[in-house]
Amino acid sequence: MEIKGSTIDFLGHSGFLISSDSKKRIAIDPYNISDGIEKVDIILITHSHYDHCSIKDITKLAKPGTIIIVPPDVQSKITKVDNVEMQIAQAGDKFDFGNIKIESILAYNTDKEFHPKSEGWLGYLIKINDMIFYHAGDSDKIPEMEKLSGYGKDGNYFVMLLPVSGKFVMTPEEAAEVALLVKPDLAIPMHYGAGVAGTKEDAQRFVELCKESSINAEILIKI
Repeated sequence: MEIKGSTIDFLGHSGFLISSDSKKRIAIDPYNISDGIEKVDIILITHSHYDHCSIKDITKLAKPGTIIIVPPDVQSKITKVDNVEMQIAQAGDKFDFGNIKIESILAYNTDKEFHPKSEGWLGYLIKINDMIFYHAGDSDKIPEMEKLSGYGKDGNYFVMLLPVSGKFVMTPEEAAEVALLVKPDLAIPMHYGAGVAGTKEDAQRFVELCKESSINAEILIKI
């Protein structure tokens, strides 16, 4: 999908590929990706679980000099990938790559034990010119999300990537509540369809609920 000069593609599960107008390529949480996808410049990993930090898939996408941004507990895994530049991120850290700005934000469960806040696992804000993408990571509806409600203003186009599978993360209903609270320009469901948790029906339910509240939402097809 092309939006204002940038492109976002769904890699499956919680994985996405964002290409900037300067041809820089950013992958987030690649897992069981298709063969033949071109190498990327930056890889963002939200946390250490196998369906978000997959060394097999990171290796497919990495090239010499690829920057991989990870929370602290992931670094031992990334040492298995040759010729990349690893950068450790904690919540609130900001990274500047020219016209690409990245900020890490906490992601956690509020009433489940799968993703405790104490782990310091992450979601990411990616700003490319006047495009802003928010990848929520594996998270429930948390107070940190409320602070994002202004990101779609001042001429920016704001895209939210929200997990909808339930069990480990938000349900479709909870994710739709977040979208209604923040009011992005576009909401895209994730964390479904890979046999880990969640189904396409969860994604469809999320989109339906968003549209009932006049929130633009769309399911992306895996490339």
